[in-house]
Amino acid sequence: MVQFGQHLRAARLACGLTQADVAKRLRVSKGYISRLEGGKARPAESTVRRLAELCATDPSPLLILASHLPRDVREILWQQPTEAPAVLRETFGHNDYEQNERTHLAIAVAEPQAIYQPSKASYELFQGDCFEWMEHRQPDSIHAIVTDPPYGLKEYTAKEKAKLRRGRGGVWRMPPDIGGCVRRPLPRFTVLNNDEKQQLTKFFRQWGACAFRVLVPGGHVFMATNPLLSQLVYMALIESGFEKRGEIIRLVQTLRGGDRPKNAHDEFKGVTVMPRSCWEPWGLFRKPCEGRVQDNLRKWKTGGLRRVSSEQPFCDVIRSSPTRSLERDIAPHPSLKPQGFMRQIVRAALPLGEGVVLDPFMGGGSTIAAAYAVGYVSIGIESDLEFFSIARTAIPKLTALVPNGESKDRSSRPLQNATRSAQPSLFGRT
Repeated sequence: MVQFGQHLRAARLACGLTQADVAKRLRVSKGYISRLEGGKARPAESTVRRLAELCATDPSPLLILASHLPRDVREILWQQPTEAPAVLRETFGHNDYEQNERTHLAIAVAEPQAIYQPSKASYELFQGDCFEWMEHRQPDSIHAIVTDPPYGLKEYTAKEKAKLRRGRGGVWRMPPDIGGCVRRPLPRFTVLNNDEKQQLTKFFRQWGACAFRVLVPGGHVFMATNPLLSQLVYMALIESGFEKRGEIIRLVQTLRGGDRPKNAHDEFKGVTVMPRSCWEPWGLFRKPCEGRVQDNLRKWKTGGLRRVSSEQPFCDVIRSSPTRSLERDIAPHPSLKPQGFMRQIVRAALPLGEGVVLDPFMGGGSTIAAAYAVGYVSIGIESDLEFFSIARTAIPKLTALVPNGESKDRSSRPLQNATRSAQPSLFGRT
């Protein structure tokens, strides 16, 4: 019930409602709503559904947390009494059931167990320009790139970052505080004009040429983007010589989109300007192999993706929660991605578990932390000195988290990282 209360409170705050507002509309006392949010009371199923409707949220999570199984879930369990429990255990369980109960169904959203290999894992950090770094890097020396770039380009210019840090807006949308809950800023890609979009295309075309040079044949690029701009980024990489190999769909519901027309909410109550965002695209590209994939794997250790297990391939749909507050407290970067998601795609990037993963737009360090957690060698580059400092401190702490966000002791694992700079050294080795 504590989890129920936390989920209810988050949904209430997202709608801008106070406990008194909810109590008045449900015709109950404010104290009862307080007890619900504190996990001290268990509501009836009808109350849960009314709460969900009032807070404009999916009732299913609230019903489950309040021990009321949704009707459609009950029907699935009744119709598939063997397969459904096996799927749930395979996806979310902790392998504490009998081995003979397991099935080999491939689940697109299954999260692999974290793999820790202290003897192999290491990372290097560089503060500087990734273009300059890649120009001086030896060709065919990086085995995969996993990155969340400034895909709108404008939002991470010095001018816009200064506005972001002052909380003054600009291209960054500063959502209002709701009930004391401070919502994080979001870049507004709809404000980009045609000239800025052309600059974006030129930027990624040039970046793609640099990335193509340093990647070994068969090396993959996993690149986060946005549905409004992905076509510009994708075409630029294809023009740089990369093969588009698909798209990873990160299923995550955020507060972006779904709003009524600005300053006309009451007049157009039934209108949504844009759909509420429920997914994030990650473009998947590959530098062409030398000959067959099997030949490329033997020579370069690349060309494919690492399977989740011998029975389950890596899949292109991954369910993901928004980045938890625990991780944001560790690395307060506006675009930080959660470790539960990052470890899956980073692990898949090296098919044989060998090679070097590069993140040329490191940000808060989530890619590097994920690579270190799964036992890989990685390199992170970040041009912004403040973000670089955040990542440098955050990576060991993010590495120590397990995917569900709870801390796990990694004190027996020595850190094998070095910190360097593409310019004259700003930090000593750690």
